[in-house]
Amino acid sequence: MLEIPGKACGPCYFCCKVLEIEELKKTAGRLCDHCVTTGGCGVYATRPQVCRDYYCQWKEDRGLPATMRPDKVGTLLMDDPDSDEYHAVCDPEKPFSWRNPLVFKHLVLEAKAGRMVVAKAGLRSWRIYADGHWQESA
Repeated sequence: MLEIPGKACGPCYFCCKVLEIEELKKTAGRLCDHCVTTGGCGVYATRPQVCRDYYCQWKEDRGLPATMRPDKVGTLLMDDPDSDEYHAVCDPEKPFSWRNPLVFKHLVLEAKAGRMVVAKAGLRSWRIYADGHWQESA
């Protein structure tokens, strides 16, 4: 996919913190040992396949403004690769970042479009519905 001007990772490395990467024994909420906080991945050429397959929704969606860059709103937006769910992944230390008005409005719009929308933070998760209500999952 072609890069969208103004949509580079830059100083953002939020995915390197919030995503769980089993191949690296990295838990959600812990910064990856290979993350270069000035930008990039220290093992980029040999990174696990799950990292190669990942793409940031913010970088790919022209409709998401610069103000919604993951590190700015504390929420990573992504399609779940194993289902048709749309996920808002937050740092377990700030589990309600998905309630940021910019993010929440976007999540409700996704739900209104017929998507199953789930916010996640560590082991916790919430389903967001088209009418704007949400419910924590067991």
